[in-house]
Amino acid sequence: MTDPDRLASPDATPEEQGVDTSLRPRTLGDFIGQESVRRQLGIFLEAARQRDEALDHVLLAGPPGLGKTSLAIILASEMGVEITVTSGPVLERKGDLAAILTALGPGDVLFIDEIHRLNRAVEEVLYPAMEDFQLDVVLGQGPQARTLRLDLPRFTLVGATTRSGLLTTPLRDRFGVVQRLDYYGPDDLARIVTRSADLLEVDMADDGALAIAGRSRGTPRIANRLLRRVRDVAQVQGLGRINRTGAEEALKVLEVDDAGLDDLDRKILSHLAVTFAGRPTGLGTLADAVGESPDTIEDVYEPFLLQQGLLARTPRGRIATARAYVHLGLEVPREVRAHDGGQDPLFDEPGPGAAWGSLP
Repeated sequence: MTDPDRLASPDATPEEQGVDTSLRPRTLGDFIGQESVRRQLGIFLEAARQRDEALDHVLLAGPPGLGKTSLAIILASEMGVEITVTSGPVLERKGDLAAILTALGPGDVLFIDEIHRLNRAVEEVLYPAMEDFQLDVVLGQGPQARTLRLDLPRFTLVGATTRSGLLTTPLRDRFGVVQRLDYYGPDDLARIVTRSADLLEVDMADDGALAIAGRSRGTPRIANRLLRRVRDVAQVQGLGRINRTGAEEALKVLEVDDAGLDDLDRKILSHLAVTFAGRPTGLGTLADAVGESPDTIEDVYEPFLLQQGLLARTPRGRIATARAYVHLGLEVPREVRAHDGGQDPLFDEPGPGAAWGSLP
């Protein structure tokens, strides 16, 4: 079976990859949070084991960093089979996927991260493979070409996506199990921080773990990242046991505020509120202003800002909400107050002499 220590988060730095994988839970019992998902997957795993069958195909959806890759590794471990890990953008040609499928053994797990980014031609190869466990191979070219259908062992495809709406209907409908992972609450995140601190041999107090959890944006990956950086600050400053005060001081050094916003979060809100003077702003324009890719802003930063009510999407673009102005220490413009109060002046043309974002 594939060793989980060889797998790391795609966005982890090389020096952190070993640490990142060592913090991954190895069994479903070790996985913290997502109670409904854990309970249902436990039932499906036990049923498949009792029937001595491969687990049905599983689609895991949700924002980045919530544990989709960890769950895929756990599913393979619980079934006692091998796991092959790849991602949608990597599979550029039909032959790439065909080579992986023909190498799978009975019951093996094929994990495709960011499956919504699969090339459509490659995706079509999956349809008969998932449904009939067969692979169509074209031999020859032109009038002499013929199709050969190869039998595949019954395998389990685990797909992970941060944007399930981009999945085509034929692909989504072929998954027998669809689970959505939600952001974690502070108590579950504190348990994750405590567990990771034990694995890293960090002396962490309960209130210190809660302080880190409260600024982790509901995401275990961020919680573990902050824990490692707080450990570094505590080590350099000669702190022993990390309590709430020590954790908050370290997080201040890391420029993570009490709402869990980092420098780029504040830069996004500041550009919306100040640079663009409260006007609705397109994603591409906002991305250029902050120097980040549109996909990163939309997939990584916006979901949390939306959830916290700091940013709103309108048909005309992104705007900072009244809560964002307050968080940045700015006076809330009249137009924004009206929008948050249920009226929507953003869809009306400003009157003569009016200016977007002007203060009352």
